Amino acid sequence: MGQALLRLCAEQEGCQVVAAVATRVGQRVVDGVPWFTAAELGGVPDFDVAVDFSTASAFDAVLELCRTRGRALVSGTTGLSEAQHETMQTAATAIPVLWASNFSLGVALLHELVERAARVLPGWDCDIVETHHVHKQDAPSGTALTLGDAAGEGGAQARYASIRAGDVVGEHSVLFTTAGERIELAHRATNRDIFASGALHAARLLAGRPPGMHRLRDLLQPHRA
Repeated sequence: MGQALLRLCAEQEGCQVVAAVATRVGQRVVDGVPWFTAAELGGVPDFDVAVDFSTASAFDAVLELCRTRGRALVSGTTGLSEAQHETMQTAATAIPVLWASNFSLGVALLHELVERAARVLPGWDCDIVETHHVHKQDAPSGTALTLGDAAGEGGAQARYASIRAGDVVGEHSVLFTTAGERIELAHRATNRDIFASGALHAARLLAGRPPGMHRLRDLLQPHRA
């Protein structure tokens, strides 16, 4: 994701990477971008929005940096604990924060469709099946869990099934089933660039927004009107 963010940002007008951060760093400057280790996070230059696709163990430091500097945070880091989500909610009283388990614009729309289906189909079974590559560690995926939250907002109780196979980028199917009929809502990602592109799009929309926990689907709403 980091490499995709760097590559896609370089191709977009009005997008500039002021620093890249990784656990370990080889070259200090690559294609004009200064690199910092995670231990040097506090020394990065000023920025408008931090885009974070790290790990749960690294997330707290990124959030604290944004809070301290009064800068916005876009994060796609999954596997966060309940305490970390609560800390993020607290930080959002001072800075704009957007956390999403999936930055595909299609998945953002899928959340709305799932919530709507759950509302108009009370009593139907709701099952979420997600498939990812064999190296993905968390299961169910963060995207599946947030789809389950969307179903819950509509009054349904989701059940989950996870498949780890091959090099699948990401597939999510939400099935609403009752006697005699079934509705299936699905999203399939075939290129990881969609997540980086969506995160950069979210960063541009979040810059300058007031403090608060923002949702990707809400930021996109004017663009679908």
